[in-house]
Amino acid sequence: MAAKKKARSEKAGKKPAGGATAKAAGPDAVSRGEASKRIVGVSRDVYTDIVKKRRKPSMRFPIRALSNVRYDVKQGHFEIKGKLATRTLTYNTVKTFAQSMRLLATTKKDLLDKNDIAGKREIYYNSKSWGECRFDEQPESDTLLDDIEAMLGVNREQLGYIPEERGGEVAGPLVVIDRNPGTGQLVKIDCSRLGTGAWSIPSRVEHLQFEFRHAKFILVIETASLFQRLVHHQYYDKAGCILVSMSGVPTRACRRFIRRLADDQGIPVLVFTDGDPYGYCNIYRTLKVGSGQSAHINRYFCVPQAHYLGVTPQDITDYDLEDATHPLEQADIKRAQDALKNDPFILHHKEWQDALNQMLKMGVRIEQQAFAKHGLNYVLDKYLPDKLKKKQFLP
Repeated sequence: MAAKKKARSEKAGKKPAGGATAKAAGPDAVSRGEASKRIVGVSRDVYTDIVKKRRKPSMRFPIRALSNVRYDVKQGHFEIKGKLATRTLTYNTVKTFAQSMRLLATTKKDLLDKNDIAGKREIYYNSKSWGECRFDEQPESDTLLDDIEAMLGVNREQLGYIPEERGGEVAGPLVVIDRNPGTGQLVKIDCSRLGTGAWSIPSRVEHLQFEFRHAKFILVIETASLFQRLVHHQYYDKAGCILVSMSGVPTRACRRFIRRLADDQGIPVLVFTDGDPYGYCNIYRTLKVGSGQSAHINRYFCVPQAHYLGVTPQDITDYDLEDATHPLEQADIKRAQDALKNDPFILHHKEWQDALNQMLKMGVRIEQQAFAKHGLNYVLDKYLPDKLKKKQFLP
């Protein structure tokens, strides 16, 4: 568990290259043809700069960082501001510029035009055939793909890229209506009839449909072990909820899936993570309002209606867990202090400022499994019922 906790310009003066806005399109708003046209537009601008205007070509990308976002309270998520970074073809940038053009070409020719898909890892290895502009390490290609997504205003799932990570797992009173990719035939999955297992969220969720069966709320859980305990004891029947496991920071597919469930049914979303800065400021905050890195698509991949159930610093005292905690590490302290100073979401909510300051004062963090001190099923027999009854959730 400890290993998991380790840390993972210029002002806008014109539209990004190709005429695409910095604003991301909706999950279903951009067709393959439209995405392809935007790539052609970028390429045409580069060609025009070189051949017709006889000047160094450039591309402009929205800056993806907390310094370039604001917390839109009304919309409930981080919105990207207008700062752009310019990538101009020079002696020092020739390799990166060439990689950008080659990745755009690969996206259009091999994915969009052929209606195919690829993982980030596959694209990294595919670049080994690109000669001098191949990527040396995968973080290079990952970052460049994110830049291109923001520049084009098209979610990378629509460009044909699928995540390597699992999307999460689901159990409870919900029927998911999927589709056979070969025949197009509808497939119904009853998430309450999977025995001791759960249904895995796919990498793309926009095509899914749902049938709800009297679910009162959605309970989103950080750790797989606690999720499995709740599934084993069929807690979803007892509490009337849909259980979703994030297994750490939720993937885009997981966030979008939860958002779609909450929007479709209009039911609350409650989040249950470890009581530490990573659980608060990375996992929960990313789910609720998004992140600086993904500011260009936060409005589709966050869950503004989510509220935080626990574990809170106050729970340590209220549930006699002082001897089931761990000292804060220096990375924990730094993450909390940075959030208190720089995170627009934390700065807006005094409740979160109080919680982080209380945790820093106590000097400890606590895991979801700490409730096992009082018995293996204490969390579902006592803690969760108490929390749901009091309804004192953090924003």
